[in-house]
Amino acid sequence: MSGVHAAPFVQPASFEFTPESMEQVNRHIAKYPKGRQQSAVMPLLDIAQRQNGGWLPEAAIRAIGELLGMPYIRVYEVASFYTMYNLVPVGRHFVQVCTTTPCWLRGSDQVMEACRQSLGVRNGHTSADGQFTLIEVECLGACVNAPMMQIGDDFYEDLDADSTRRILDDLKAGRTPAPGPQIDRQFSAPEGGPTTLKETA
Repeated sequence: MSGVHAAPFVQPASFEFTPESMEQVNRHIAKYPKGRQQSAVMPLLDIAQRQNGGWLPEAAIRAIGELLGMPYIRVYEVASFYTMYNLVPVGRHFVQVCTTTPCWLRGSDQVMEACRQSLGVRNGHTSADGQFTLIEVECLGACVNAPMMQIGDDFYEDLDADSTRRILDDLKAGRTPAPGPQIDRQFSAPEGGPTTLKETA
C-alpha cells in the first residue's frame, strides 16, 4: 500500500463493476486456463481502482475475491503489497516522484521540493481542493531519464524544478502537459540527438 495519508473518509457499502468494466474483466479472466483465473487478480484490481476514481475500497476487494473465488485476505495482500494500488482516496492527479538513487543523484530533491511548494502539500498528503496527491516512490523504471515523476499513467522525465512547476501549473489550469522527456531528448536516446547512423538508406 502506498504511503498516502487520507482525511477521514467513508468506505462504500458495496461495489459493482459497470458493464464497460465488466467487459474488460471478462477479457482478462479469459486469458487464463481453467482453474487459473485467480491470476487475473492484478488487472481486476486496476480496473476497479480506475472505475472508483483512483482508489480501492474494501467492497471492491471483496467483489474481486468473490468473482475469482479467492478469500478476501488474499486479494487484500496483493492490493496492499503493490504501490500501484491505493487503499485510500487520492487526488484527481496522483503525483509520484521517484527518489531512488539515479533520480536522487540527478536532482529529485529539487523536483520534490518544487512539488511541495507548487501544490502546498507534504509527502503523502492531498491538496485541500482534492486535485493533487503527492508521494515519494521507489524506482519507476525510467532511470536513464532521471529525475522523473509519474502523474496518472504518464511519465515526465529529465525534470528540474522549473519544468516540474510548469507541468503542475498546466494541470492546475486544465491543460495537458506533454509527457516524456522535458529536455532535447528523444525518449531515452542520448541528449542532443543521435551521433551515429543519422541517415537512413
